[in-house]
Amino acid sequence: MVHISYSEFKIWSECPHRHKLQYIDKLKSFKGNEFTAFGTAMHEVCEKVSLDTLSGPAHAKLLFLKSFEKEIESLPEDHKINEKLIKDMKVQGKELIPDIFPALGEYFGKYEVVTAEEQLYEPIKEFVKSEYNFKGFIDLIIKTEDGKYHVIDWKTCSWGWDSRKKANKLITYQLTLYKYYFAAKYNIDLENIETHFALLKRTGKKNRVEIFRVTSGKRKTENALKALMNALYYINQKFHIKNRLSCKYCDFYKTEHCT
Repeated sequence: MVHISYSEFKIWSECPHRHKLQYIDKLKSFKGNEFTAFGTAMHEVCEKVSLDTLSGPAHAKLLFLKSFEKEIESLPEDHKINEKLIKDMKVQGKELIPDIFPALGEYFGKYEVVTAEEQLYEPIKEFVKSEYNFKGFIDLIIKTEDGKYHVIDWKTCSWGWDSRKKANKLITYQLTLYKYYFAAKYNIDLENIETHFALLKRTGKKNRVEIFRVTSGKRKTENALKALMNALYYINQKFHIKNRLSCKYCDFYKTEHCT
């Protein structure tokens, strides 16, 4: 069955032409760098440590270094490695790791881990023109003493997000859609699920882990689903117009694929 992920939906929302190049023509210009390697390694640590309550910070640090080095080795041969950045990232990662799960305890109080890397592959029943599933992986789901479920998405960054990014509609739709389809998968009342981003600040000197709630009420959910249905409609219509306002940070900008 055809599926769509949040990443694909976000790229289409930013530029339908880029969506065509990446998801229909199967072109891929960006193949990773030191920052994506750091993020992948940190996500692996968070996943495995959350499921293994007996592992301490020392084990987590070793896991991070092993995963980070593996990701660096897998970068394309033509990528110029920044050795100083890698050295700094190893130190930053080891300093950050001991703060992650204590920060969860401070923010949520007592909680139990429900699952990590929860896979979603749920039918998009609202779209009737074609069969689609919503595909995704939720980084962490916990349950607090009040019976509420909390959907958490880890985000690695340098120093944090400003208020504008925290409130960005398209960014926060990720959690809204995850919440909606997680609820559908397990038949959980949407009112019993809350959503949060957890920022893991690589260069932070204090408050290295910032957790904040993202509201995902009825209207927000309706708007997110409406935007998703709109994307699916135009994808099916083969609508691939360029959005020139999104060119600046596009990997295809000023290449033979997009001039």
